[in-house]
This record gives sequence, structure tokens and C-alpha cells, in this order.
Amino acid sequence: MLATGLILVAVSSAIGAVIPWLLRAGIDSLHRGAPIGHVVLVGAGILAVALVGGALRYWMREVLNGLSRHIEYDVRQALFTRLTTLDAAYFGQTRTGDLMARLTNDLSAVRMAAGPAIMYLTSTIFGATFALVFMFRIDVRLTLLALVPMLMLPVIMIKLGGAIHRRFEAVQEHFSALTTHAQENFAGVRVIRAYGQENAEIARFAALNEGYVTRNIALARLYGAMNPMFGLLAGLSVAVVLGLGGSLVVHGTITVGAFVAFGFYLTSLTWPMIALGWVINLFQRGAASMARLLEVLDAQPSLSTPASPRTLPPAHGGRTITFRDVGFHFPTPAGSETRWVLRHVSFELPAGGTLAVVGSTGSGKSALIDLIPRLSDPQEGEILLDGIPVRELDLHALRAEIGYVPQESFLFSDSIASNLAYGDAAHDFVDALNDDEINVSASREAGARVAADHIWAAKVAQLDDTVTDFPFGYGTMLGERGINLSGGQKQRLALARALARRPSVVLLDDALSAVDTHTEAEILHGLRTTLAGRSAVIASHRVSAVRDASWIIVLDDGQVVEAGTHETLMRAGRRYSALLSRQQLEEAIESTTGGLVGAV
Repeated sequence: MLATGLILVAVSSAIGAVIPWLLRAGIDSLHRGAPIGHVVLVGAGILAVALVGGALRYWMREVLNGLSRHIEYDVRQALFTRLTTLDAAYFGQTRTGDLMARLTNDLSAVRMAAGPAIMYLTSTIFGATFALVFMFRIDVRLTLLALVPMLMLPVIMIKLGGAIHRRFEAVQEHFSALTTHAQENFAGVRVIRAYGQENAEIARFAALNEGYVTRNIALARLYGAMNPMFGLLAGLSVAVVLGLGGSLVVHGTITVGAFVAFGFYLTSLTWPMIALGWVINLFQRGAASMARLLEVLDAQPSLSTPASPRTLPPAHGGRTITFRDVGFHFPTPAGSETRWVLRHVSFELPAGGTLAVVGSTGSGKSALIDLIPRLSDPQEGEILLDGIPVRELDLHALRAEIGYVPQESFLFSDSIASNLAYGDAAHDFVDALNDDEINVSASREAGARVAADHIWAAKVAQLDDTVTDFPFGYGTMLGERGINLSGGQKQRLALARALARRPSVVLLDDALSAVDTHTEAEILHGLRTTLAGRSAVIASHRVSAVRDASWIIVLDDGQVVEAGTHETLMRAGRRYSALLSRQQLEEAIESTTGGLVGAV
């Protein structure tokens, strides 16, 4: 496409350069008193050349601007693909608003540099080349004198081009801050309103917005100075042509037609000079933006699939999970003291068993859960699945074995059905339930027919009865992050989503913290049957949620301080027993307080 576009630019520029030459011939013919038929023939030739040149220029724009859209598509796809492969550590250090700014403003600037800028630059080069050829044929001395003012052009380009680059980088960085502020305000609008901070946030946005305008005006001033400078140089060239060229016509050195044609050729050089300022601006913006995009494209995930991954044996129920002296800490700045989140953690969960992880807030429960599907990698020790280190497995194959419910449930702005079937191939189920016209009974029939596993998972999570009360059942659309569901409903939907995959390993990270105790008891009862034969790791601050586990470990400051069954740990009378006693006391106080409030 690029080669075709450049050829079209060259040909259209060559054809465009012929028109003043034909005009010269027509004017000189009139001056010599040629018959009107000859003049009409020249005029028809000019019209024909103009039509062909116009068609070629249209095709040129179609090809080169189309090329820039294809490049934009490829870069956007590459950026999204890269972002989906990066791990949580990258997103923990990068603001969402900054990424959105790069995916919008920066990508648009790159597209402009890859299409219109290339088109106008090559058009300028070819147009100027052909114009100079014809100008030299008219008069060499006049052409050289007309070009003298243009010798300042490279100096202006170097000086202003670098300054434009620096100022545009500042504009884009500030736009990232502006976008981040807006994104955080939209995402946290309920907190802002609850704390009555609307005016404060509006004032902060106004300050950021003013800074953005100030930087853009500074860039516009610089860019605005470029065009007048180019126009001044062009005006000086015109003055030279009028003075010297007029003298040459008077003395008969060149014809009137040649003088007129020379003026047209000079004009065809003047406009590219002015357009060159715009092109330089586009290239400088594109270069600054591409550098920002390359920061994303060059980012490498710290977690990856090995070159020759090993294969898990067929699962017969669950998988054996083994931790061997595992130590983990989050990345720390150079020179800072390392704070270990987990240290010397060892255990083995047999296939089909249930491991419970309990401990106070900050003891390392979530970190332990995240290490199994390799959302992070430990710095010490190793983790094995059926005797194979997880680092040696294909990432997708490893995670396909796992049903994961994180501590903070994330739901997509889609139907309940789509969220429930996320990661599954039951597209018919999703499509059948996304139509707002489908009623509850039709939704249930479609679900039972196409995706009985999803209905089953919803029942285990005590979600099915709740969903059927919604106007469109499983076809009910959710707001952003499932805002129209309660905290407990979100957790139950996330749990059903994990169970619907029928995974061999189930990871529950405090997955029932927002569920009331009565619903929790019903869910746990269903889970006992559901998890039979599957390996499960359940992290919870509620002892009631883990007492039936086949093995329990108690974490304190990242280390295993107790391990055993519920009965043995209770007999030991140490940390686990104290946690249970404290929770029972809290529940008793809450129950008493609730009764007093009800009586009042």
C-alpha cells in the first residue's frame, strides 16, 4: 500500500507540474496571435490533465490514509495484546488514565504521522522537485535567487521541531494526569458524594484542565510561529520573482507566458513550505507519542510460559498441591528493606482434599492463593501441581484447571448470563439470554437446555432464586462492575462463575465475606457436595467457613504457626482456638445488639 501510494504521489505531482507549462504555451500562443482553436486545444489539455491529476490525488489519499488506519488497527491490537499479557505488578505501577491516554490521543497522533504526514511530505518533495525542474528550464538565475530565502528553512525546522517535540510530550503527560483524575472520579463517584467532595474534585479537575490548556497554548504559539516564518520566506521569494522576473520580461529574456508559469511554480513551492510546518508538527507529535506507546509495547511480563512447557497428567477429580518452603514478597524499591509476605510456607494438599487458610488481616492469605495460578511467583521455594512445578507448566493450561474467586469480585458490564459463562464456550446460552424481550421462564428454559452447568452453579451459590426475581432473569444487564447488585450477590455470582467451569482446583479467597451467615451456611452446605473429589483452597477470616476442611493452616505474619484439623487445633487451644472464640464473641455481641435495636 505504501509503495502504491508513493507512486501515485509521484505521478500526480508530475501531472500537476505540467499544467503551468501548458498555461505558458497558451498565453504565449495568444501573444503570438495563434488561432482560437489552438488556445481551446490547450485549455482542453489543461482540463484533461487536471481531471486525471484529481483522480490520482483522490486515489493517493484513499491508499495512504487507508494505510494509516490499518497501522492504527495493528498498533491498537498489539497494545491490547501486550496489556493482556502483562501481570498485576505492571498495572499496580501504571495508572489506568495514563494507559487510556496512550490508547487514544497517542495512538491518534501516530496514525496522523503514519498517513497524512507521509502523504504531504512526499507530495511536497515530489511537487517541489518537478516544480524546480520546470523553473530551471525557464531561467536558472531567477530560480536560484528565488531559492535564497528558503535557505533559512532547515534552521527553522531544526530549532522549532525540537521545541515542538518537547512541548507535545509535556502536553501528553499532562493529558494522562487529567484522564487519570477523571477516571478515578467516575469510578469512585459514590465515595466522592458520600464525603461531600464534589466541589473539591471539580476544583482539582479545573486546575488540571487549566494546566492542560496552558501547555496546549504554549505548543500552539510555537506552531503558530512556524507558519508565518515560512510565509515570510515565501513572500521574500515572490518579491525576488516580481522584481527580477518583471525585468527579464521587459527586456525580452523570458516570455510573458514563462513569467506566469514561473509564478505558478513558485506558488506550488510556497504552499508546500507552509504545509511543511504542519507536517513537521505531525511527525514531532507522532514521534513523541510513539515513544510513549513503545514503553507499553516493550514492557515484558514477569510471568511467562516456558519455552518447552510440561503437560499435566489427566485429572481424576482434583490435583495434588504442594508448597515447598515458599517465600514471597512484593517488589521493593532499590535500597528498601524487603518485607516478606510469606516465608517458609510448606504443606501438601492431596488430590480431592480441602485446605483452609485462616489468619488475621495482612497475614498473607490472599498472597498464598495468588501464587497457585501464578498471578505472582515466589522468590523462594517452589509450588507443584501433581508433582510438576507450576513454573514449568503452560500458563493457560495451568489456569484452565482452576476456578478462582478473588477477594474483590469483579463483574463485567454485561448480562448475568455473560458473566456466569465467562471463560466458557457456551455462547448460545449467552446469546439466548441477552435479548431484553426474553422473559424469565424463557431465560430459564434456554439456560437449562444449553448450559445446565451454569444453572447448577448458580443454585450451589444460592444465586438462582435471586436471579429469577429479576425482570429479565439471567438476561438482566449489570451496571459497571455489577453496581446494581449487592456485595453478597456479586460474591455469589463470582462463585457461580468459578464453579460453572467444573475445575479440578477451586480457590476461594474470602469469597463469602459479604454474605450473611444464614446464606453462608447454605452455600457451604452446597459446596461440601460440589467440592467432593476436587482440590480446594479456601482462605477466610471466618472460622465457620473452614471448620469442615480436611486440613487447616493458620498464618501469622506470613508464616504457618499452626496446622491440623479443626478438632486437633481446638484441642491445642492456641491461635486457631483464640480466633474462633473471638469470632463467637463478636457474633454474640452483634446478635445481642441487633436484638436490642429491634426491640427499640
